[in-house]
Formats: sequence, C-alpha cells, structure tokens
Amino acid sequence: MSKALNQISKSPFTRRIEGGRLSRWFTQPKFTMHNGRTDPMEHVSYFNQRMVVHLKNETLMCKVFPSSLGPVAMRWFDGLKEGSINSFKELTRVFGSRFIICSRVPRPLDSPLSMTMREGETLKTYFDRYWEMFNEIDKNFDDVDKRTFRVGLPAEHDLRKSLTRKPVRSVRQLMDRIDESISGSKRINNKGKGSLRWSLKIEGILGQTDTTITILGEILLGNLDLLLLK
Repeated sequence: MSKALNQISKSPFTRRIEGGRLSRWFTQPKFTMHNGRTDPMEHVSYFNQRMVVHLKNETLMCKVFPSSLGPVAMRWFDGLKEGSINSFKELTRVFGSRFIICSRVPRPLDSPLSMTMREGETLKTYFDRYWEMFNEIDKNFDDVDKRTFRVGLPAEHDLRKSLTRKPVRSVRQLMDRIDESISGSKRINNKGKGSLRWSLKIEGILGQTDTTITILGEILLGNLDLLLLK
C-alpha cells in the first residue's frame, strides 16, 4: 500500500512542466471521462476541443489531462515513470500506445456495398443506417458513396430510378434528392389520408335521401350560390 501511495505522489512530468505557471483565471471545463475502453485518439481530440483556448499552454494541457481520465486510465497514469513526460505531445503519444487496443477500427471501403434497403424499411431509416456506416470509413470517397447508396435501393424504388436517369454529381446533391423523395412521400401519404376521409364521409351518407345527396354534392362542387337560389 505504501509503495503504491509513494508511486502516486511522484509526478511523471519533468521539472519544465511541473515548474510552469498556471493561469489564475483558468476555469476547468467538465470532461467525459476516458473509461479505458474507448478510442484513445478520439478522447485526445475531444480533450483538445474542450481546451481549445489553452492549446498553446503546455503546462496547463499536461496537468489538466489526468482530470479527464477514469479509474482504469488513471491507474496507468499513476504508473508512469517519474519525470518521463516533457510535453503534451509525448503524454498523448504514450496514452495512445497504452490504449491502442481500444482504437476504433475503420470500416473497409466496400462496407456500404453490403447494405441494402430492408423490406418494409422507410427511406429515411435506410438513409440513417447507410450514413452511420459510411461515416465510419476514414477516407473520403464521394463517388463510392453516391453509387453504393443507389445500388442498395430496391430496383422498383422511385428514387433509384430517378438517380439512374439523372445521376447526382456530389454528396450534397444526393442528400437533396433524398430529402425531396422523403418529403414527396409524406405529401402523398397525407393526400391519401385526406381522400380516404372524404370517401368515408360520402359513403356514410349514401343512405340519405336524393335531395340530401344533391345538396351535399352542390357544396362539394363549390356551387354554393346556385344552391342558395334553389
């Protein structure tokens, strides 16, 4: 126990870092702790974003970084050799090396080729699934993106036919076409519901007298003036 406490009391930072001055106006932001299981480089990127106005303050970056570590990662930090870290870059390098096994493995380029629109799945749901997978591919391949999304749609789907007849030139155009298709589907569905309501109303009065049906017919046709003259 005493050996462990003694180790914790020793700083892994060099005298240059330990002797650096901290800003008296610094207010530490709240961090999402690294739990020892998530991608280390994503955590470093997140930490940099939270500390963006202090990136040039080496001492501050080094001393605050441990505050973003959970119990597992903190045990690693406490085990670092005394005086072994002389810069924030070096600290993040050894941090990444220690937790490299947790690094996110990028999806292969051909991953979207395995995606197809499921039976009964809406275009929006398919688009969300597709985009989530494509964003996990590190490199930017817009041409692959445009082709694989279209191929994943059913052959009879209106959007696939539209993209085949008039291919898009950019991902932005593809997203616009998808939005148009989703909006168009909503309008058709709403229109269909309205027609159904009118049909039900008309069917509900078929048992009425001919005079009642005639009056309602005039109202539906908009001949209100003619009806008032009768």
